[in-house]
Amino acid sequence: MAKLIKLDDKGVEFLDKIMELSGETITLCDQCGTCSGGCPFIAEMDVNPSQIMRQVMIGQKNIMESKTMWICASCFTCTVRCPRELDVSKVAEALRQVKLREAIDFIDIEKISEEEARILPSIAIVGAFRKFTG
Repeated sequence: MAKLIKLDDKGVEFLDKIMELSGETITLCDQCGTCSGGCPFIAEMDVNPSQIMRQVMIGQKNIMESKTMWICASCFTCTVRCPRELDVSKVAEALRQVKLREAIDFIDIEKISEEEARILPSIAIVGAFRKFTG
């Protein structure tokens, strides 16, 4: 028997926020798992992409504690394979934006050694700061 899940106001607000930021109608996801099946980084993720979509769909804000959104490389494999044409990488990006707006940085400039700063390409450093700092 199917179970009806009713979202509370905070769950609806969270879902709406992620849909607004991502531009994706997450509720169209039918949980086929194709996005997870094609993801090249699935082994590194604690929650697979289809579970991310489901958790957002049912308003579970605790998904924000997952490391999956930081591991997503935005390679668009999930997007290309999705039968509903949803862009899961945009959802991951929206989750990152929400987390970064909480002013929690995931890169500490003080912890980058002089050696790392010298050998890393500047574009990689700039890209990492844009992606992982608020």
